[in-house]
Amino acid sequence: MDITDIPLFAMLRGRLGYLSERQKVIAQNVANSDTPGYTPSDLKPFTFDAQLRAQSQSSTMTAGVMAMTQPGHMLPASQRNRSAAGAGVKLHKAADSETRLDGNSVVLEEEMMKMTDARMNYDAAVSFYQKSLNLLRTAAKAPGR
Repeated sequence: MDITDIPLFAMLRGRLGYLSERQKVIAQNVANSDTPGYTPSDLKPFTFDAQLRAQSQSSTMTAGVMAMTQPGHMLPASQRNRSAAGAGVKLHKAADSETRLDGNSVVLEEEMMKMTDARMNYDAAVSFYQKSLNLLRTAAKAPGR
């Protein structure tokens, strides 16, 4: 059994992918803080419902791809990759709080707060992932060791 077949790990992998993409978008906003007319972007929030929809869409039949007919069946590798990190991640323009005379609306303080939030969430998800792996290792050990 592959570890990505466990729903908890698939959800954590999706969350980590989302947070990684969000950090890239925020870094682009910071890099363009002096570009005239630049409007900052952000990702739509990562929600549990959106992740479940992405998971269910990847397990339904699409154009000649096998469908999972029983809950105990494992997904083929081609479908596992589709439900990976960036599933359901979409950019949207962030609301303007301040716009300078050159048309740039990047506020560095707000971007740094977003980056800090994304980093803390990423660290929490990695910690949860590691603790879940340790739990599996403990469960797989022989009794008395």
